[in-house]
Amino acid sequence: MALTAAQREDLIRRYEEGPRILRDAFAKIPREAWKWRPGEGKWSAQEVVAHCADSELNAAARIRFLIAEENPNIAGYVQAHWAKVFDYHRVRVELALATVDVMRALTVNLLKQLPDSAWSKTGTHTERGRYSAEDWLQTYAEHLEKHARQIERNLEAWRAEETRPQSGKRETVEPFP
Repeated sequence: MALTAAQREDLIRRYEEGPRILRDAFAKIPREAWKWRPGEGKWSAQEVVAHCADSELNAAARIRFLIAEENPNIAGYVQAHWAKVFDYHRVRVELALATVDVMRALTVNLLKQLPDSAWSKTGTHTERGRYSAEDWLQTYAEHLEKHARQIERNLEAWRAEETRPQSGKRETVEPFP
């Protein structure tokens, strides 16, 4: 079902606020906890931020292909593989956060100018099938909110581990080999 103009405006507002929410969550993480992983196969706060930067680069391209091209193919990617290949523990956090800021600001400018007709444009996502501009908006409006909550959960788990008597020496997992 198509979104109303008011629903789209609300999602664009959330999309625009995402970088601040992500920054606020990450700002709470002590430097010594940046690379701490809450469990096997889980990302550290630094890896979450690096993922968000790569995701924003992909998202910005995806909405542009959806709007500018006729039935474009929208490529998915294996996020965990990217985290490993691009060694997210070596990504400079300030550059990742700046990437998120810039890509979101540039894309917000585009979204606010789109005519109603643009929102029904579709392509084919390699993982999801039919994929519209509205599908894109619904996904990315909450994307940084979800990752901010993930960062906050990491902080809670890190603090809980630190206060456990048996925890002993804290270990920080080094980047993937």
